[in-house]
Amino acid sequence: EVQLVESGGGLVQAGGSLRLSCAASIFDFDDYVIGWFRQAPGKEREGVSCISSRDGSTYLADSVKGRFTISSDNAKKTVYLQMNSLKSEDTAVYYCAADFLGPWGIQGMCAMTGYDFWGQGTQVTVSS
Repeated sequence: EVQLVESGGGLVQAGGSLRLSCAASIFDFDDYVIGWFRQAPGKEREGVSCISSRDGSTYLADSVKGRFTISSDNAKKTVYLQMNSLKSEDTAVYYCAADFLGPWGIQGMCAMTGYDFWGQGTQVTVSS
């Protein structure tokens, strides 16, 4: 059974930083894409960043480029989302999700939300 556990959310002032972690209980971790998604109140869930555990390819949404970084420690089966220069519009519940890499490439994987496995989410609140 696949389990994903997020941690690292919290309350931070605008301009501050947080690092989210997604610990995955996945036997064949290297075959998965791990994505970070977020959902703000009244808005649809959107892909923020994704990483392929197989080849390390990454994708970042335009709204977070230059501020967020995604990385993976395959030995620990943990994916991190380093968030710097946070803005009030980054406030949302952040979820990590896992699925096999499909034919759409890493950008395509971040554009879809139909992942098989999801974590419980962690709240990120940025005060202005």
